[in-house]
Amino acid sequence: MAEKTRIALVFGGRSSEHSISCATAGGVLGAIDRERYEVVPVGITRDGAFVLERDDPSAFALDPDHLPEVRDDGSRVLWPESTTTRELKVRRPDGSEESLGHIDVAFPILHGPWGEDGTIQGLFELIGLPYVGNGVLASAMGMDKHFTKTVLQAAGVPVAPWVTLHPSDRAGDTAFLRRRVAALGYPVFVKPARAGSSVGVSKVEGPEELDHALDRAFAEDSKVLVERGLVGRELEIGMLGSRTGGEPRVSAVGEIVVTGREFYDFEAKYLDAPGVDLICPARLGDGEQMDLERTAQRAFEAIDGRGLARIDLFLTEEGFVVNEINTMPGFTPISMFPRCWQESGLSYPDLIAELVELAR
Repeated sequence: MAEKTRIALVFGGRSSEHSISCATAGGVLGAIDRERYEVVPVGITRDGAFVLERDDPSAFALDPDHLPEVRDDGSRVLWPESTTTRELKVRRPDGSEESLGHIDVAFPILHGPWGEDGTIQGLFELIGLPYVGNGVLASAMGMDKHFTKTVLQAAGVPVAPWVTLHPSDRAGDTAFLRRRVAALGYPVFVKPARAGSSVGVSKVEGPEELDHALDRAFAEDSKVLVERGLVGRELEIGMLGSRTGGEPRVSAVGEIVVTGREFYDFEAKYLDAPGVDLICPARLGDGEQMDLERTAQRAFEAIDGRGLARIDLFLTEEGFVVNEINTMPGFTPISMFPRCWQESGLSYPDLIAELVELAR
């Protein structure tokens, strides 16, 4: 019998998306093929401590009343000291150390800053450990909406008009700030530049709502985007890198139909709140399907993507506009990314396996 591939599944983290990362870990722990893979669960507490977690999917169920989290039990996972070894160790609360064995691949299912933004990818690069997902540059760029849009715009990929704001823009006379936002045309969306899962996002219908929305976004990040609200269909498509160096692969297209909410917010994404329907596959004409796939591939290539991503787009009267690139998309079993791949014939366990093999 072939030796199992050993995976360090890394989740939790310091960002506001800590619980979503834990829920994703629960999904992966429950679905991964145990005949092929052995998992070492490495949790990151909200304070940034690496701890040895339980290999128990039920411990990380997404319960709206008790969101899952990594708790500090006093253990500390110790990463390899150099590129000459891939041995993982744990230091117990009593100070004793023991080996967790050789690790073949790290699987960071972290969302938001200090995980999805190139920081932990840099750690894995330094110690020479193969890892699932995008590299340092693509991760950093995809996390920062301002730089994502700047690079896509330079590559000729359509994006929504926007302005980027810093705290200094709110100091003193804010008339110039308000003119810049008004020039976009209301409604606008106000977003933290480096957060995900719709945390801190507001839809603003008029100038009287702007200050409250900015307060909410700046509570999450020191850089905030204000984007023109687009009218059109909201579509998402999954990307997988190629094993042979060819074009990235695309999944079936999903559509988000908002019926009773302002937009596809955190509660609708993860807590099954009403007012949003998720449709996969979306109904598109042959020409629209080809245009969407090519636009998504161009966006993925523009940020030097590899491994996986979810590209979010709007289909407007003028054509497709890229909204965001998610380099570590929501990955719970009910999330749009795995759902679209399931519609394309790749089951959730097989999708996990494909990502691991791409990393190797």
